Amino acid sequence: MLEVRNLSLRYGRHRALEDVSVSVGEGETVVILGANGAGKSSLLKAIAGLARPEKGSEITIDGRSLIGVAPHRIPETGIALVPEGRGMFGDLTVEENLLLGANPRRARAGEAERSALVYDLFPRLAERRRQSVRTMSGGEQQMVAIGRALMSNPQYLMLDEPSLGLAPIVVTELFAALDRVKKTGVALLLVEQNVSISLSISDRGYLMEAGRIVGADTAEALKTDAAVQQAFLGGSAA
Repeated sequence: MLEVRNLSLRYGRHRALEDVSVSVGEGETVVILGANGAGKSSLLKAIAGLARPEKGSEITIDGRSLIGVAPHRIPETGIALVPEGRGMFGDLTVEENLLLGANPRRARAGEAERSALVYDLFPRLAERRRQSVRTMSGGEQQMVAIGRALMSNPQYLMLDEPSLGLAPIVVTELFAALDRVKKTGVALLLVEQNVSISLSISDRGYLMEAGRIVGADTAEALKTDAAVQQAFLGGSAA
């Protein structure tokens, strides 16, 4: 299990997170919902080692503490992050970007199988494996970013706003692929503005506001929760 307990985080004088506790079980899909600036991305960055929590914070995977683990070591623990903005190497090809994802030791034995999975999930990438990533559309780049993360053989895959700036048809395609990833046993932790589609593939969700967790429930319950409907779903159930 991936567990975060009493997580607090500051950027200078700004408190981004305060006493945040969330968990993701093996093979589970969990979504973090909240307005811009609620602290959702900061949570993912703290788990990925990209932001330093305050003393007393706890982040563990299967009981092993991740506090103080260098960001480049985090993939070896079984956690992969698809960041907002994707973080692509634009001058490299699709295939080269994917191969970079397979760099962790835990990923090397099954590299060929995971590459086949990525190309099966995203056939468009198979057609364009020799193409420079910078020449691709935003949706295609997001597919590469997710594929690169999967190449690291993650136990937990974290995604920060995967649908941001993408056309609705591409978003549908991406989330269909993520639903297939879920069925392989990989746990997903999503931060996503498209609340309806993220709840459709999630088991549970947390509500964040001003750096705090202010609610939590099953995805089905959140879909019909009046406050969630009003804040995120236009006042009607998904």
